[in-house]
Formats: sequence, structure tokens, C-alpha cells
Amino acid sequence: MSKLPAFEPGSVWLVGAGPGDAGLLTLYGYEALRQADVLVYDALVGQDILSLTGPDTILEYAGKRGGKPSPKQTDITERLITLAREGKKVLRLKGGDPYIFGRGGEEALMLAAHNIPFRVIPGISSGVGGLAYAGIPLTHRETNSAVTFLTGHDASGEVPNVKWEHIAKGSPVIVIYMGLKHIGTITERLIGFGRPKEEPVAVIFKATTDDQEVIVSTLEKATEDVEKSGLKPPALIVVGDVVSLRPELDWYSRFLGKNSGN
Repeated sequence: MSKLPAFEPGSVWLVGAGPGDAGLLTLYGYEALRQADVLVYDALVGQDILSLTGPDTILEYAGKRGGKPSPKQTDITERLITLAREGKKVLRLKGGDPYIFGRGGEEALMLAAHNIPFRVIPGISSGVGGLAYAGIPLTHRETNSAVTFLTGHDASGEVPNVKWEHIAKGSPVIVIYMGLKHIGTITERLIGFGRPKEEPVAVIFKATTDDQEVIVSTLEKATEDVEKSGLKPPALIVVGDVVSLRPELDWYSRFLGKNSGN
């Protein structure tokens, strides 16, 4: 194995922490935690990951949660720039992958504009790792050879203005991030554009953590079942026949005894 890179003072590493389980960190991510002077982290980064930092690392919270007071993106990016100019080794730690619905691209563009050296360390996105821990393959030869990743809300917090007809008709599996608030509207649009009402749907809460819960339902009943559960975000919504493989492939609860829902 090649030597892991040094974390240079005055630089920023944009690192994906993965979906929750600390064991899903990359080696680069782990090394960044050990070397960083300052860690600027998101709301979905758990304490077991934060505990891997060095003894002198300063932790700064910069989490964003829907409907709650949150730091502004411009303030976060300016803070990264300020810390780097002070000669600090700055670790920007984001849940999942920095470039998948994580605004890492916005931060990287600003760092580049201010000539701040940066490195991007990919992470396992919840749309990949979360499905695996729920017993749902992202692709399977007998069900789908394509998948669509979709955010459940746009920058204004509303249902995204995408071509729902094309998504409904063109993608056998749809993975929706941050869609719980609008699950009723989303399922209605998919049904309205031709998806079967009885198509399997899984909603994965707190994926890959000890608190993971999974609700398996249908497009027609998913909204009602989620409301009855009382479960809260973070959550992923998975639409497609691949969900039907979960009873046989739910290794997380079957072999580890983790609470993983129905």
C-alpha cells in the first residue's frame, strides 16, 4: 500500500464520513481525523467518528438540519478559508460523500477561488451504504440495470422541479435523499406518471447505525405507514422491485441482531 499523504498546514480536506457506521470511514478519512488541527463537521457525523480525532484537535459544529436554526453556507466556507489562512490543517467532515447532495462542490469552488489548497476524500454515500445495511442491493441483474439518485427537496425546501414523468418511466430504481417531508407529494407524482401503486418502497431511517429502522411498504401506502411509525429523519426512500429482496438479504438484523424494522 502506498504511503498515506501528509495533511499540509494551510490546506483543507473535504472528507466524506460515510453514512454513520464509523467502520465505513476510508483510511484517508481516518488519517485526516488523526492529523487535523481543526475539524468542522456536519450534523450527521456521529460521536464515534468524532472520537477518532487527535487529542489537540479543535471541533467546530457546522450542522444543517431542516426547519432548525443552522449556520449559513457562506459563513461555513468563509470559516474554512480563515482557518486555512491561519496555517491550520482544516478538516471539513461531511456525512456520506462530500459531492453527493452535500454541498461539497460549493465549498470546493470557493476554496479554489481563494487559492486555498484542498483535497477531496470521497465517502460511502448513504444511497449506497444505507441500502446495503438494509438488505437492498442498489442494482440486481433480475430487477434493474439502472438507478436514479434524487434529492427530495430543492434549495428552497420544496419538491425539486425535475422531469418526474421521465424519472417515473425511465428509472427502475429510485433512491431519494432527504425526501421524508415531501413523501406524499413524491409518491403521488410517481403514481400519477405510471408507477404501479403496489410497487415496493423502503424507507430507511438512520442508516448503518445501531438505531437503523426500515419500513417496507408500497407507493400507495408509504406515506401512511411512515406517519404511523412516528420515525423522523434522516431517512432514505427507495422505490423499485429490488426492495423485494430484503427479506432474504437483511443480514444486519438477521446475523447481527440489529433493530432494523419490518
